[in-house]
Parts: sequence; structure tokens; C-alpha cells
Amino acid sequence: MPTSTLRRHGPALALAALLGTSGVLHLRRPGIFRPLIPRSLGDPDPWVLGSGVAELACAAALAVPATRRLGGLASAALLVGVFPGNVTMAVRSRPDARGWAGRPAVAWARLPLQVPLVAWAVAVARQPR
Repeated sequence: MPTSTLRRHGPALALAALLGTSGVLHLRRPGIFRPLIPRSLGDPDPWVLGSGVAELACAAALAVPATRRLGGLASAALLVGVFPGNVTMAVRSRPDARGWAGRPAVAWARLPLQVPLVAWAVAVARQPR
């Protein structure tokens, strides 16, 4: 891929790959994400599967230049929308948790990472076609 093309499409395609991978993980391994759903929302499965489908839709929109602006804005909104789940996971985290995602260091470190992800999605939305 020529440098100018990579510079123009690379950030959107990289974000699409990240969200697409996460979306597939939500659908294939929902148990990883169940602890992120606040108990007040009830059964976590529809939320986990719905957010996985939303991530896949955002990834698809980011991958197509004609829908990239919408994909970037939708991705930013999705990333802001799932932030309470990340907070829930951090609050519930325990040193003896099964799997790395439920451990306090990982769960709390994940929270500030949401800021650059949202900024990335907004930057992609602002890119000229």
C-alpha cells in the first residue's frame, strides 16, 4: 500500500480491525464480557451480544470510505457507551480472578485507555475522504 494511501486509510482500518476483533470475541466468548455488565441491567447476554454486533457494525462502517465518518462517530459513541461497563469491571475486579481481564491492575489500567480510543474514532470521523 503506498504511503499516502496508508496514511489516509490506515488509522480507520486499524480501528476497524480492533473493533472487529473485539466484536467477534463478544460473540464467540461472551463469558469474558459478562462481568462488565452492571447487575442493574439484568441478564448480561443480550448486552454482550448486542455490543459485539455494534462493534462489528462500526468496524464495517470504518472499513468503507463512504461510511467512514459515520463509522468513526458511531465508534466514538460506542466506546463512550461501554465505559460504565469498564468501570463496573474495575470495581468488581479481584486479585484472585480467573483470567487476566478481571484482575485489578488490568481492569483499572483499562479505564484511561478509553480516552485515546475515543479520540482515535473522532479523528477518523474528521478525516477527509
